[in-house]
Amino acid sequence: MWASMVGMDADANAGAQAETTAPGAAPGNPSRGLDPDDADRLQTYAMGLAEGIDAALPAWVERSVGRVHAAWVATGGGDPDDVDRVAAAAHDAGHRARADVGPRVRDLLALDIDEQRGNPLAIVRRAVAYPTEVLRAAGVPPIARDAQAEAQFPDDPYDLTPASFADLDPALHEPGLLWGAAKAHVHLRRRRAEGQR
Repeated sequence: MWASMVGMDADANAGAQAETTAPGAAPGNPSRGLDPDDADRLQTYAMGLAEGIDAALPAWVERSVGRVHAAWVATGGGDPDDVDRVAAAAHDAGHRARADVGPRVRDLLALDIDEQRGNPLAIVRRAVAYPTEVLRAAGVPPIARDAQAEAQFPDDPYDLTPASFADLDPALHEPGLLWGAAKAHVHLRRRRAEGQR
Protein backbone atom coordinates (compact mmCIF):
# COMPACT_ATOMS: atom_id res chain seq x y z
CA MET A 1 0.00 0.00 0.00
CA TRP A 2 1.40 3.37 -1.04
CA ALA A 3 0.78 4.92 2.37
CA SER A 4 3.35 2.60 3.94
CA MET A 5 6.04 4.55 2.09
CA VAL A 6 5.15 7.93 3.50
CA GLY A 7 7.96 7.49 6.01
CA MET A 8 9.01 7.77 9.58
CA ASP A 9 7.67 11.31 9.99
CA ALA A 10 4.15 10.15 9.33
CA ASP A 11 4.56 7.18 11.65
CA ALA A 12 5.70 9.48 14.41
CA ASN A 13 2.69 11.69 13.90
CA ALA A 14 0.13 8.89 13.69
CA GLY A 15 -0.57 9.01 17.38
CA ALA A 16 0.07 12.71 17.83
CA GLN A 17 -1.13 13.86 21.19
CA ALA A 18 -1.87 17.34 22.45
CA GLU A 19 1.28 19.20 23.45
CA THR A 20 2.18 18.45 27.04
CA THR A 21 3.55 21.90 27.64
CA ALA A 22 1.09 23.89 29.70
CA PRO A 23 -1.12 26.25 27.67
CA GLY A 24 0.91 28.93 26.03
CA ALA A 25 2.12 31.99 27.70
CA ALA A 26 4.45 34.77 27.11
CA PRO A 27 5.91 38.10 27.77
CA GLY A 28 2.95 40.13 28.73
CA ASN A 29 2.95 42.45 31.70
CA PRO A 30 6.25 42.37 33.60
CA SER A 31 4.82 44.46 36.44
CA ARG A 32 2.67 41.63 37.79
CA GLY A 33 5.00 40.56 40.53
CA LEU A 34 7.76 39.33 38.24
CA ASP A 35 11.46 39.75 38.68
CA PRO A 36 12.47 41.94 35.71
CA ASP A 37 15.02 39.33 34.63
CA ASP A 38 12.30 36.66 34.56
CA ALA A 39 10.07 38.90 32.47
CA ASP A 40 12.89 39.67 30.04
CA ARG A 41 13.81 36.01 29.66
CA LEU A 42 10.20 35.01 29.06
CA GLN A 43 9.79 37.72 26.43
CA THR A 44 13.03 36.73 24.72
CA TYR A 45 12.12 33.05 24.60
CA ALA A 46 8.55 33.72 23.51
CA MET A 47 9.54 35.96 20.65
CA GLY A 48 12.36 33.62 19.64
CA LEU A 49 9.88 30.76 19.42
CA ALA A 50 7.42 32.89 17.44
CA GLU A 51 10.10 33.92 14.97
CA GLY A 52 11.31 30.35 14.59
CA ILE A 53 7.81 29.05 13.90
CA ASP A 54 7.18 31.81 11.38
CA ALA A 55 10.39 31.00 9.53
CA ALA A 56 9.79 27.23 9.58
CA LEU A 57 6.24 27.13 8.24
CA PRO A 58 6.87 27.45 4.48
CA ALA A 59 9.51 24.73 4.36
CA TRP A 60 7.39 22.43 6.54
CA VAL A 61 4.47 22.73 4.13
CA GLU A 62 6.74 21.98 1.16
CA ARG A 63 8.36 18.99 2.87
CA SER A 64 5.01 17.59 3.92
CA VAL A 65 3.60 17.79 0.41
CA GLY A 66 6.78 16.49 -1.19
CA ARG A 67 7.08 13.49 1.10
CA VAL A 68 3.50 12.30 0.76
CA HIS A 69 3.23 13.03 -2.95
CA ALA A 70 6.55 11.31 -3.74
CA ALA A 71 5.50 8.20 -1.82
CA TRP A 72 2.27 8.04 -3.77
CA VAL A 73 3.98 8.50 -7.15
CA ALA A 74 6.61 5.89 -6.26
CA THR A 75 3.91 3.26 -5.94
CA GLY A 76 2.35 4.09 -9.30
CA GLY A 77 -0.10 6.75 -8.19
CA GLY A 78 -0.55 10.00 -10.04
CA ASP A 79 1.51 11.36 -12.88
CA PRO A 80 5.27 11.78 -12.39
CA ASP A 81 5.08 14.78 -14.72
CA ASP A 82 2.98 16.57 -12.09
CA VAL A 83 5.85 16.72 -9.59
CA ASP A 84 6.96 20.21 -10.55
CA ARG A 85 3.41 21.53 -10.60
CA VAL A 86 2.69 20.05 -7.17
CA ALA A 87 5.96 21.47 -5.82
CA ALA A 88 5.03 24.93 -7.07
CA ALA A 89 1.61 24.66 -5.45
CA ALA A 90 3.27 23.58 -2.19
CA HIS A 91 5.62 26.56 -2.35
CA ASP A 92 2.68 28.93 -2.70
CA ALA A 93 0.76 27.15 0.08
CA GLY A 94 3.76 27.41 2.38
CA HIS A 95 3.85 31.17 2.10
CA ARG A 96 0.12 31.41 2.62
CA ALA A 97 0.44 29.26 5.74
CA ARG A 98 3.13 31.59 7.06
CA ALA A 99 1.00 34.67 6.38
CA ASP A 100 -1.96 33.11 8.17
CA VAL A 101 -0.46 31.16 11.07
CA GLY A 102 2.69 33.14 11.83
CA PRO A 103 0.91 36.30 13.04
CA ARG A 104 -1.54 34.25 15.10
CA VAL A 105 1.34 32.61 16.96
CA ARG A 106 3.06 35.95 17.48
CA ASP A 107 -0.15 37.54 18.81
CA LEU A 108 -0.67 34.67 21.25
CA LEU A 109 2.87 34.88 22.55
CA ALA A 110 2.57 38.64 23.01
CA LEU A 111 -0.18 38.23 25.59
CA ASP A 112 0.35 38.06 29.32
CA ILE A 113 0.61 34.47 30.48
CA ASP A 114 -2.63 34.71 32.45
CA GLU A 115 -4.48 35.90 29.35
CA GLN A 116 -3.53 32.89 27.26
CA ARG A 117 -6.43 30.74 26.07
CA GLY A 118 -4.48 28.16 24.13
CA ASN A 119 -0.93 27.29 23.17
CA PRO A 120 1.16 28.00 20.09
CA LEU A 121 1.34 24.37 18.98
CA ALA A 122 -2.44 24.28 18.69
CA ILE A 123 -2.24 27.28 16.36
CA VAL A 124 0.60 25.73 14.38
CA ARG A 125 -1.57 22.67 13.78
CA ARG A 126 -3.99 24.82 11.82
CA ALA A 127 -1.32 24.99 9.13
CA VAL A 128 -2.11 21.36 8.25
CA ALA A 129 -4.88 22.73 6.05
CA TYR A 130 -2.33 24.09 3.58
CA PRO A 131 -0.43 20.94 2.59
CA THR A 132 -3.70 19.02 2.79
CA GLU A 133 -5.23 21.34 0.20
CA VAL A 134 -2.33 20.77 -2.21
CA LEU A 135 -2.31 17.00 -1.80
CA ARG A 136 -6.06 16.75 -2.22
CA ALA A 137 -5.95 18.88 -5.38
CA ALA A 138 -3.23 16.56 -6.74
CA GLY A 139 -5.53 13.58 -6.27
CA VAL A 140 -3.52 11.93 -3.52
CA PRO A 141 -5.78 9.54 -1.57
CA PRO A 142 -5.91 9.74 2.23
CA ILE A 143 -3.57 7.45 4.12
CA ALA A 144 -4.63 4.86 6.67
CA ARG A 145 -4.65 6.24 10.22
CA ASP A 146 -5.52 4.68 13.53
CA ALA A 147 -8.85 5.43 15.18
CA GLN A 148 -7.31 7.73 17.78
CA ALA A 149 -5.62 9.91 15.16
CA GLU A 150 -8.80 10.08 13.11
CA ALA A 151 -10.83 11.12 16.14
CA GLN A 152 -8.31 13.68 17.39
CA PHE A 153 -7.47 15.21 14.00
CA PRO A 154 -10.39 14.53 11.66
CA ASP A 155 -9.27 17.18 9.15
CA ASP A 156 -5.82 15.65 8.66
CA PRO A 157 -6.28 12.85 6.09
CA TYR A 158 -2.53 12.68 5.36
CA ASP A 159 -1.37 12.42 8.98
CA LEU A 160 0.65 15.64 8.93
CA THR A 161 -0.26 17.10 12.33
CA PRO A 162 2.89 18.08 14.27
CA ALA A 163 3.14 16.32 17.62
CA SER A 164 5.71 18.86 18.81
CA PHE A 165 7.50 22.00 17.68
CA ALA A 166 10.37 19.79 16.56
CA ASP A 167 8.08 18.14 14.00
CA LEU A 168 7.74 21.54 12.36
CA ASP A 169 11.52 21.94 12.41
CA PRO A 170 14.06 20.11 14.61
CA ALA A 171 15.67 23.49 15.31
CA LEU A 172 12.53 24.47 17.27
CA HIS A 173 13.04 21.78 19.91
CA GLU A 174 15.24 23.89 22.16
CA PRO A 175 13.32 27.18 21.75
CA GLY A 176 10.13 25.30 22.63
CA LEU A 177 11.68 23.84 25.77
CA LEU A 178 13.14 27.18 26.86
CA TRP A 179 9.86 28.99 26.37
CA GLY A 180 7.88 26.27 28.17
CA ALA A 181 10.25 26.26 31.14
CA ALA A 182 10.28 30.06 31.42
CA LYS A 183 6.50 30.21 31.23
CA ALA A 184 6.11 27.54 33.91
CA HIS A 185 8.62 29.35 36.15
CA VAL A 186 6.76 32.65 35.87
CA HIS A 187 3.39 30.99 36.41
CA LEU A 188 4.64 29.26 39.57
CA ARG A 189 6.17 32.44 40.98
CA ARG A 190 2.93 34.33 40.43
CA ARG A 191 0.85 31.68 42.11
CA ARG A 192 3.21 31.58 45.07
CA ALA A 193 3.09 35.37 45.34
CA GLU A 194 -0.69 35.06 45.51
CA GLY A 195 -0.41 32.57 48.36
CA GLN A 196 -1.12 29.51 46.23
CA ARG A 197 1.03 26.39 46.11
